[in-house]
Amino acid sequence: MEIGVVGLGKMGLNLALNLLDHSHDVFGFDTYDAARANAAAVDVAVKGSLDDLLDSFSGKKICWLMLPAGDITGAVVDELVEKLSADDIIIEAGNSNYKDSVRRAEKAQQKGIHYLDVGTSGGMSGARNNACLMIGGNESAFKGMEDVFAEISITDGYLYAGGSGSGHYLKMVHNGIEYGMMQAIGEGFQLVKESKYDFNLADVAKVWDNGSVIRGWLMELSESAFRKDADLSSIKGVVAASGEAKWTVEEALELGVPAPIITLSLMMRNYTQEEDSFSAKVVASLRNEFGGHQVVPVEE
Repeated sequence: MEIGVVGLGKMGLNLALNLLDHSHDVFGFDTYDAARANAAAVDVAVKGSLDDLLDSFSGKKICWLMLPAGDITGAVVDELVEKLSADDIIIEAGNSNYKDSVRRAEKAQQKGIHYLDVGTSGGMSGARNNACLMIGGNESAFKGMEDVFAEISITDGYLYAGGSGSGHYLKMVHNGIEYGMMQAIGEGFQLVKESKYDFNLADVAKVWDNGSVIRGWLMELSESAFRKDADLSSIKGVVAASGEAKWTVEEALELGVPAPIITLSLMMRNYTQEEDSFSAKVVASLRNEFGGHQVVPVEE
């Protein structure tokens, strides 16, 4: 299948390589020279413009977007809606607000273009080998793409969630949960670190990840982070909030659903912009481990 990947950053490039591994014809485009060069270096067929990418298709066009949420994604979707034809497909796999996805799908459908909003989890390693995908939008378009989704996902790692916006809705709530889980892990390790005992934090993470109730990928990544920097002394406890938890909290308020853990974890990320803490260092290191999100280094 011919698939054009728009956005060749950390997630987009790994996704393109995953698709190539499954024998799909992949064209890639990014506005940044460095991203195009990185993709070309690993044999992605890089195009010099969005028009060049669209001209590379021999038939039906499938454009898979891995772009930052907001104006950038909106501008590219608007351009594609103008240039694509009926039955072409836009797969929007960034972390967009589900309300934006509903609006964009309605606009695309006016021209008969199918729009699938695909919440994507698993970090860079998931994009490369075993993604977790939550897919909303036109069901017939999903069914036409289902084999591709199955190929690039971990076993049982994709779900057709329902109508437009449902995929990004699930990813929004997923990320809200993620905020709360990481905050709890960070606070726990700060207690361990500041106790009267001389714990090796990497060893603690390792044993907690083997058979305990709190075992899981985040605990595995905690061990990885502590093996690299035993007390995380090289980074500051500054943690960015990328938007999804805020949307989750807003949705909880609209629905009247109490969500104190997610809300407080979001507030704690705001707090890290003013005060440093070890728990925030743990959260920052976890985000770096799974998503390549930048940490703030301690100045020499």
